[in-house]
Amino acid sequence: MRTYTPKAEDIQREWFVIDASGQTLGRLASQISSVLRGKHKPTYAPHVDCGDFVVVVNAHKIRVTGRKLDQKFYYRHSGYPSGLTAVSLRDQLDRHPDRVIRLAVRGMLPKNRLGRQMIKKLKIYAAPDHPHEAQQPKPLQL
Repeated sequence: MRTYTPKAEDIQREWFVIDASGQTLGRLASQISSVLRGKHKPTYAPHVDCGDFVVVVNAHKIRVTGRKLDQKFYYRHSGYPSGLTAVSLRDQLDRHPDRVIRLAVRGMLPKNRLGRQMIKKLKIYAAPDHPHEAQQPKPLQL
C-alpha cells in the first residue's frame, strides 16, 4: 500500500456561498475553515492546500452569544509609543463586519504560509450580493 498525496494539478476547486445572517460567529468560522482547508473532501492532506473558495454574504447580520458585543475587544498597535488601539466587537461589526469573520477564520487555520494561502480563498461581503456569480457558487448549508 502506498499513501496517496494529492498533486497541485489534481485538485478540483469549487466555489461555495454561505449566508451568514443569524449564524453564530464561532460555529460559522469553524465550518468555513474546514471548507478552506479541504477537510470535507476524501482527498484531504494536511500539507497541501486542497480546499475550496468560500463567499460569505450578509456578514453584518452575524450573531454572537453572551455579552461579547461589549466585552470582546480587537487590539492593534501602530508601532509608536502609546499606539495601542482597542475596538469593541460592537464597533467593529458596525464599521467592518468582514474583518470580524476574517479574524475568526484566520485563527482556525494553520499559522504558516499554507494558512496564508488558504485565507486568500475567503471572500466576505457585508451586503447580500457579491461579484462572483460567474463562478456559479453553490449554496453551502451549515
